[in-house]
Amino acid sequence: MIGLGTILNCAAIAAGGLAGHFAGKLFREEQQEAITKTCGISVLFIAISGAMQGMLTVDGGRLLSGKAMLVVLCLALGTIIGELIGIERLFERFGEWLKRKSGNSGDKQFVNAFVTASFTVCIGAMAIVGAIRDGISGNFSTLAVKSVLDFIIIVVMTSSLGKGSAFSAIPVLIFEGSVTLLARLIAPVMTEAAAANLSLIGSVLIFCVGVNLVWGKSVRVANMLPAVVLAVLAAYLPWTL
Repeated sequence: MIGLGTILNCAAIAAGGLAGHFAGKLFREEQQEAITKTCGISVLFIAISGAMQGMLTVDGGRLLSGKAMLVVLCLALGTIIGELIGIERLFERFGEWLKRKSGNSGDKQFVNAFVTASFTVCIGAMAIVGAIRDGISGNFSTLAVKSVLDFIIIVVMTSSLGKGSAFSAIPVLIFEGSVTLLARLIAPVMTEAAAANLSLIGSVLIFCVGVNLVWGKSVRVANMLPAVVLAVLAAYLPWTL
């Protein structure tokens, strides 16, 4: 069944949110803060691992780094575009709307939890590559693995940040569902080089999410999202960045 991967992923996030909501009640405020920082540190190391995988290569027993120009240009130009559009503000407005409609108007952490969790589970090559495979052949194995990872992430985030994290299932449904439906159009564009670039820049953005979790919100990650699109387009340049 085509689209089953997206449904499974959203169900896992919702289940993780429910489990995290009840688990969060077991901890005091200072314990929840400690869990938040621990979650942030975990996200940082996951992101570093993904970024280094894209930037480091082994040649003749030597460890070489590359794609620094790709990272700098995509992030700089992408952030300029995102700041001009005001993507972060649009996400926050949607979060505020969700907060009112879901009856969580008194939850001061709702929007931050929603935005933070949404970036963590939406950004990355697994979401796009998995949705493309699901849309073309009905193979949802990649999204099934992602569902397990997202379940664990959302349990921790919900227990520390609040129930807004569970609503990240909505952007996942929209994003992965759209990619699944348009899979045959997107697949030719998503070459191996494009997927590698996307994974690299996506890992850097996830690193920024970890920074916000550990040190408080200081990076407007949503305004950096165009960098992911630029990373894919960079794969088609006649020269290597």
